[in-house]
Amino acid sequence: MKGLSKTFVTGLVTIVPIVATFYFLYWFFGSAESLLGKLIRLILPDQFYRPGMGLAAGVAIIFFIGLLMHAWIVQILFDWGERLLYKVPIIKTVYGSIRDFLHFFSRPGKGAEEFRQVVMVPLGETGMEVMGFVTRKDFSDLPAGIGTKETVAVYMPMSYQIGGYTLMVPRSALRGIDMSIEKAMRFTLTGAMTTTPSVTKPNDLKKPSVKMA
Repeated sequence: MKGLSKTFVTGLVTIVPIVATFYFLYWFFGSAESLLGKLIRLILPDQFYRPGMGLAAGVAIIFFIGLLMHAWIVQILFDWGERLLYKVPIIKTVYGSIRDFLHFFSRPGKGAEEFRQVVMVPLGETGMEVMGFVTRKDFSDLPAGIGTKETVAVYMPMSYQIGGYTLMVPRSALRGIDMSIEKAMRFTLTGAMTTTPSVTKPNDLKKPSVKMA
């Protein structure tokens, strides 16, 4: 009986992530198709509509918006609209949080990697450490008292839930980890039950690739 239970659990652990992933994709693409498909049907006669047009339209719209954002006039208009959003009490909090979170993981350009540095933060003299992500190293645009030239902001997510803490940590106390943000986030959110991190040397934070200063 114990062997049967173990076999069942093994099968369950194998199939649930696959089913959940495909269900999420089905829901996501189905929602896009349903929403945009209705708009397309208002323009095109039913005989010209084909399944998948809504999804294709969604991809095309996102790509087109990405192209438009390269134009300076569009950037100016977008910044103006964003400033209006930041004046609305509840919307500015929700929008700002989502925007900053996505920008952290998709920030392009030179020097982006140092902002995506995975680090280990020591817990006093206990010998224990917590995994985190460097999110800011320059505090000059913030009110006095938030961060210093010797500290960086480190976000430490909680396991199995959306949430975490942001700490101002001395650069010298951090230990760099040779690990991508994606793997580190998965490692943290699953309570270290997936992916084994590759640890760098203690002074790797001084190397150019992961320089904190």
